[in-house]
Amino acid sequence: MGVRVRRVYDPPEPGTDGVRVLVDRLWPRGLAKAVAAVDEWPKAVTPSGELRKWFHGGGPAEEFRARYEAELAEPGAAAELARLRGLAEAGPVTLLTAVRDPASSHAAILADLLTG
Repeated sequence: MGVRVRRVYDPPEPGTDGVRVLVDRLWPRGLAKAVAAVDEWPKAVTPSGELRKWFHGGGPAEEFRARYEAELAEPGAAAELARLRGLAEAGPVTLLTAVRDPASSHAAILADLLTG
């Protein structure tokens, strides 16, 4: 199963990206949709606005992960997570985010859940 995490601002890599999935709730600033080459934007698997505000207000990363996983266990998100897992089993999937450090973001948590 090939799931990787990249910044949405990085240029697409057609040979390796596979299905490009934006996993941010808001569209990235200053980025045209044609340039982003996003195939899917499943908002059900993005952190809620309340959770994002709490985390950016200084919430600890360990608790953010637990709260985010709890949101992903809710029916709508769980169904979308299962669908994304199916995509990942069929071929490469690239999770896209606008955060500066994707490796320590919600996208990395989501990648762990898709491959774990």
